[in-house]
Amino acid sequence: MTDFQREREALGAWLHRLRRDAGLNGKELAERLGWAPSKVSRIEHGRQTPAAADLDAWCRACGQPDAAAEVTARLQALDSHYVTWRRSLRAGHAPRQRVGMDLDRATTVLRVFEPGMVPGLLQTAAYARSLFTALVALQGTPDDVPQAVEARMERQRVLYHAGHEFHFVLTEAALRARLCPPEAHRGQLDRLLAVASLPGVRLGVIPDTAALPLAPLHSFWIFDDRLVQVETWTAEVNVSEASEIALYRRVFDHYVAVARYGSAARAIVSSVLSEYVRAAESRQDDEMIDASVPPQPGRDSQ
Repeated sequence: MTDFQREREALGAWLHRLRRDAGLNGKELAERLGWAPSKVSRIEHGRQTPAAADLDAWCRACGQPDAAAEVTARLQALDSHYVTWRRSLRAGHAPRQRVGMDLDRATTVLRVFEPGMVPGLLQTAAYARSLFTALVALQGTPDDVPQAVEARMERQRVLYHAGHEFHFVLTEAALRARLCPPEAHRGQLDRLLAVASLPGVRLGVIPDTAALPLAPLHSFWIFDDRLVQVETWTAEVNVSEASEIALYRRVFDHYVAVARYGSAARAIVSSVLSEYVRAAESRQDDEMIDASVPPQPGRDSQ
């Protein structure tokens, strides 16, 4: 059981006691609230996260309006483990980057596994701009792309701070994923070759030919041994349970075992870059040939 689920069930148990102490059964409480009885049951059994307004109404219906403050505090603690992007990004992406900046600076050893794209701390401005632009369009968040890119570039200064270690493990597929215009992609691969030489950075690349020890389900960031962050399409999940963090460490170590480092990692990045350059040159040659061939008369002109 995750710490998020454990805390949600604890919140449900607290609400159950509040209802019981008021002498109400689930159906009676639901009638007072104008809810379906199933909603009361789901909340009490930890299968649904109530909104703050739900908690206030629950406490009032049980004749305990003063309990709302305590139970809302429990909800806020629960929310810190599962933060929806709608809430986290309501002011835009730039403020969220500044929150991440503080977390990075407070971390001595950061371990990152990324199977689908280049991690934010290693991105160029052009690469980051493409990602932020796509996310704003997808999620309908405030369009602060220039400010978000600036904040992400500022966040990367921590790579040059003494006393910090950064261990990145990427798949070769992440290097090949075309998430930005061609020139931006080439620049991003060049950036990886440069950043891999920083004294506090360790870059591992898992080649396409490697036998994977585990399916690369999602990316994750391990901040020392105190926090793991996982991003889904709808929310950011913060894992703080020691046993769960230990499991993520084991998963990370599995990927480290099959990754290439040093000159071998740089060779993979250089190979992908060379393929990309050759493909771009081939497209340019095709465009030049097409431009040199005079247009042929179409059927309608004959």
